[in-house]
Amino acid sequence: MTLLQEVAAALFGLALVHTFSVKLFEKWAHRYPRHAGIFHLLGEVEVVFGFWALVLVVAMAAIVDGHAAIEYVESKQYTEPLFVFVVMVVAASRPVLYWVEAAIQTVARILPLPTLPMQIWLSLAVVPLLGSLITEPAAMTLAALMLFRPVFNAPMPEYMKYAALGSLFVNVSIGGTLTSYAAPPVLMVAEAWHWNSAFMFGEFGWKAAVAVAINASMITLLLSRHLSASPADTGQVQRVPVVAGLVHAVFLAGVVMFAHHPVIFISLFLFFLGYTQAYAQYQSPLILKEGLLVGFFLAGLVILGGMQQWWLQPVVSGLQPVALFFGTTALTAITDNAALTYLGSLISGMSDPAKYMLVAGAVTGGGLTVIANAPNPAGVALLRQGFEDESIGAMGLLLGALPPTLIAAACFLLLD
Repeated sequence: MTLLQEVAAALFGLALVHTFSVKLFEKWAHRYPRHAGIFHLLGEVEVVFGFWALVLVVAMAAIVDGHAAIEYVESKQYTEPLFVFVVMVVAASRPVLYWVEAAIQTVARILPLPTLPMQIWLSLAVVPLLGSLITEPAAMTLAALMLFRPVFNAPMPEYMKYAALGSLFVNVSIGGTLTSYAAPPVLMVAEAWHWNSAFMFGEFGWKAAVAVAINASMITLLLSRHLSASPADTGQVQRVPVVAGLVHAVFLAGVVMFAHHPVIFISLFLFFLGYTQAYAQYQSPLILKEGLLVGFFLAGLVILGGMQQWWLQPVVSGLQPVALFFGTTALTAITDNAALTYLGSLISGMSDPAKYMLVAGAVTGGGLTVIANAPNPAGVALLRQGFEDESIGAMGLLLGALPPTLIAAACFLLLD
């Protein structure tokens, strides 16, 4: 273990503590108004890992040299942060949001149950499962926007909002396992282990769908006593022409199709920006700020997480299958689940049961913290305004995510 590795591990630990302390920074901002700006900045959960990644780069330059620091940063892969930024902005555009909301409302009205609870159930169940087709970040963006008005921006007890947030995060994390390309932790191993979409659905997908349905049903039942069916709660996105919706759908499909080719999806995104300017009458303000903050968070996680392999890989490789499931679920709470499965893919001779337990544990724990799954920062960026101090506490999220996490664990371990 080198001095640089020790420093990197210490900074990673500080970043985790910082993540759990963002509400404290918001309190300091109110207590010390003279320095409110810096406290508000450090109270943004999306800033945390980007900030500590900068500290790591400076430390690397001091311990080794500046050239080594630059070389390390440039050696990292930033496709995922770029993709999440782009797909967030496109998926949250008014035409896409309008057609998804219209579809959910239509189905909710057809079903013989109260309309508003059905809309919430569909947003918590169907949209996360749709993430297996349109990718998890896009599903998170759409589901968060669908749920903001009726749940997170409604007069709802704070603990119920955390319960809903935890269910959403867990469902998105496991809901992307019906295919082999939509969930980041699955993508990391699919090629190395020759897992195709048919295999994923047979081994993971249908179990995930059962867990998603149970989680969505439980939280919808709990939320129903706090819901108001007034039009102000449901809201509607302003109607857009069919052609505009189709154009946006084509852009979204193109971005998803080329998710692993940043030159192409960034080029599509630039064309998308031009189109939204040309037909501004069919647009709402794009969530560029929120998307950039999420991309910054994930890029910081890439830089910090890249220096943790020396202690994470021995932990992963030293566990037996069942212990590996629970160990991976717990480790996911303090590091990105895709990083864990990537490390697992580097271990030679891993048995098929161990492979299953590694991936199942990684997706099961994907809702426990903001950093556990790549789409989670997107959900935080879009929903935090509905919480006290416009900040989401890490402990509240952890407690809210525990029940749906246990349901997901039971489904992956017991169903066969």
